[in-house]
Amino acid sequence: MPSSEPSAMFCYVYVLRSKSNGNIYIGFTTNLQKRITEHNTGNNKSTKPYLPWDIIYYEAHRNELDARRREKYLKTTNGRRSISNMLREELIGSGVDARQKVYN
Repeated sequence: MPSSEPSAMFCYVYVLRSKSNGNIYIGFTTNLQKRITEHNTGNNKSTKPYLPWDIIYYEAHRNELDARRREKYLKTTNGRRSISNMLREELIGSGVDARQKVYN
């Protein structure tokens, strides 16, 4: 995870996995550490029922439009396949079905 220095120059696309049921969540933020904390403290309506969450992947982008475009792609069928292929060992090693539901 990035250092605790201000992340004003980066935008992040991230993938979380629920420890409770293995669901996957894909999101965008400009402050990754703060956003993960918000997910794990129940401040996000769509992820609250599936607490706690682990970050399993993130990308840093210098341009917000590029990051948002990447997030949008990862939420498509081809994007989910891409995540499953990139993180195959991570997902298989945890016993999670790589076809598990993705939350936006």
